[in-house]
Amino acid sequence: MSIMNWGRPRSLQARQVMAASIGLVAFLALAGVALDRAFLETAENNLYQRMRSFALAYADSDFARDGTFIPPYTPPDPRFERPGSGLYAEVVLADQHWDSSSSVGPLLPDGQMLAVGEEVFEGPLDIVELNGEEGQAYRYGRGLIWVGSDEDGQEDEVPYTVYILEDTTALSRQVEVFRAALWRYLGGVGLILLLGQVLILRWSLRPMRKVIWDLKRVQRGDASRMSERHPRELEPLAESINAFIESERENLDRQRNTLADLAHSLKTPLAVLRTRLDADAPEDELRRELDTQLRRMTELVSYQLARAASGGHALFSAPVPIEPEAEALVTSLEKVYASKGVLCEFDLAEGVQFHGERGDLQELLGNLLENAFKWASSRVLLTARPSECAPDRRPGLVLVVEDDGAGIAPEAVADVLQRGVRGDERVHGHGIGLAIVQDIIRAYRGTLDVGASAELGGARFEVQLPSRL
Repeated sequence: MSIMNWGRPRSLQARQVMAASIGLVAFLALAGVALDRAFLETAENNLYQRMRSFALAYADSDFARDGTFIPPYTPPDPRFERPGSGLYAEVVLADQHWDSSSSVGPLLPDGQMLAVGEEVFEGPLDIVELNGEEGQAYRYGRGLIWVGSDEDGQEDEVPYTVYILEDTTALSRQVEVFRAALWRYLGGVGLILLLGQVLILRWSLRPMRKVIWDLKRVQRGDASRMSERHPRELEPLAESINAFIESERENLDRQRNTLADLAHSLKTPLAVLRTRLDADAPEDELRRELDTQLRRMTELVSYQLARAASGGHALFSAPVPIEPEAEALVTSLEKVYASKGVLCEFDLAEGVQFHGERGDLQELLGNLLENAFKWASSRVLLTARPSECAPDRRPGLVLVVEDDGAGIAPEAVADVLQRGVRGDERVHGHGIGLAIVQDIIRAYRGTLDVGASAELGGARFEVQLPSRL
């Protein structure tokens, strides 16, 4: 593995598998050592109990009147009679000792007299086997006393010690068989547990893979947001990512809409200039018109940039008179649509004002009037009046723009108000003017009603802006 790959962060699954593997190996190793130690102690305890029973069997032996030890006629185990069998017995007295037939040949450690009642279990001790090879053996010793009568018939006590020795061959074979089986089974269990751990980790990390899959679908454009079906621990992550995606999408839409609105707002001043140039107007008049429209475009750019920066509309601006703004807009539109000969009439209440940003009023009136000029046959009517309100509130506003064109079918109203949709694809336009109107009205908590004009017979757009503090 290269240094570069070694320094790379590992996946969560690799980390979990590595940690689980280390923990599992450590656990199995400790469990194996503990089981091996427990088996060895159990085997040694069984050996101790067996050798103790052999010693007690020899303790039931008798002594001759001269103190000579008389072994049992039948030994407790046939191996005591077979030389070099690995099981040996020894009786130690003060002036003599006795060895079982199995002790003939091997070199065994000499036993010492033990106090009466004293018991020892020791080993493994070094011995020399019958074939001359070195070996080891465990030894059990017990101090005893025999009470009998001597040759004169007097009561006599003879202390003696019984030793039982057994080589480690049988015990070592048992331990080897156990250890081989133990580590074989522990290894198999470890592999099964490791495989199960990998499967469990894959199952437990499946929600994370689903989150990654959802993100890739969003990146490819196959989905607009992440799925909401996630475990409780991942729900905050999914919700945060969705909120971020929606925020970015809203910011992008707002930027696109701002650019589209700016382009749409600049369309009328540019059209006025193009009309004046095509009409071969005098230089002085053209200069004045150019100055007027340039100021208008500068105001529009400043307004749209400020609107994009603030992300909304100022609701508590100084009131703006409607009549001067309406006259300036109509003058520009009459020049653009001079070939149609459209006449715009005003029905404005005296002193009617718009309580908001001047740019919002220009966009609102400009788009409604331009739409009416575009579709009118010869007449457009603009009506403006304040709405009723409490004495301590600023009055609202009712704006009505009507034309004598073909009108809008009721079933087509919802489509016409959508951004980018035009009422007639044969008519030049971008289809965002009425969408801009809706954005402004929505910002001022107003309403827009589209219907048929009872007076002129064409379309009728009525805007109602509520009163404020």
